[in-house]
Amino acid sequence: MRCLVTGGAGFIGSNLCRRLLKDGHDVDMIDDLSSGHESLVQDLGFLRVDRSDCHYSPGEEYKKFFLGDFANDYLALSRIKNKKYDTVFHVAAIPRVPYSVDHPYESNETNVGKTVKLLESCIDNVSRFIFSSSSSVYGTAELMPTPSFCKKDPRSPYALQKSVIEDYCSLFSKLYDLDTVCLRYFNVFGPGQFAGSSYSTALSAWCHATKNGTTLRSDGDGGQTRDLCYVENVVHANVITSQSSKGFNGDCYNVCCGKSFTNREILQFMKERFKNIDVHDAPWRAGDIMHTLGDFSKFTKEVGYEPIVEFWDGVERTLDWWNL
Repeated sequence: MRCLVTGGAGFIGSNLCRRLLKDGHDVDMIDDLSSGHESLVQDLGFLRVDRSDCHYSPGEEYKKFFLGDFANDYLALSRIKNKKYDTVFHVAAIPRVPYSVDHPYESNETNVGKTVKLLESCIDNVSRFIFSSSSSVYGTAELMPTPSFCKKDPRSPYALQKSVIEDYCSLFSKLYDLDTVCLRYFNVFGPGQFAGSSYSTALSAWCHATKNGTTLRSDGDGGQTRDLCYVENVVHANVITSQSSKGFNGDCYNVCCGKSFTNREILQFMKERFKNIDVHDAPWRAGDIMHTLGDFSKFTKEVGYEPIVEFWDGVERTLDWWNL
């Protein structure tokens, strides 16, 4: 498979690139490093290319790290239009919910406007477009566990932007016969997720604090529950979706584990594991959703997804990555 990963130097994108290369696929990635970290892919052997590299030919072979905007005609879109890829994994986004609240226009330009441009370039040029969506499209879900047919109710510009692109994917499949599929991630955690990341879970923040000997923050009474999904499950979901013989028409699937844990449980584990940590109680975070729990049965039935790493195993692997 020949593939392009947008946001390839980010938390999820870097893990996806690593798996695709391990499986022997031809991979290019693009990232503007606005929230990604080049250190996450330095060992993978990508050749870094930016617009100033005048000797670079868009027709050259793979394993390129294009430094720049995923909607840049020279760096990414020209390769797509020259039919260099079978699959585009669109992971890149401006993920910061507070930023989207403060800057709805700017975040919309990237998360919607530029993504539509990327979608347009894929018409008649790629076999499949896989979009990294989010469980945030459900808002405060009406059903728990939340099935993928649950009514969407986005509560932030970021969530709305994800929802809008899901609708665009469905439209592009119907109007242009472009095979598109949307994967709704639930509370992803694992190696490569820095505490300052916009996607950071409480676990990554607590690992960072423990590593640096600073105070762990506990919001509210700790009763929030999360369907925490180890990043390898998300990578697995992308891979099996790219390999599926099913034709997709903007179909949406939950990528989750179907189990939830309270912040209180996880914090208690950290206290027992690391005896000298200090915890600071903080107010509830404004707009924080109390509970998430996904139903992935549709994904299992239609594509064969099952989580391959359980939560506590993922916690141990995450602690190893932090050298804790």
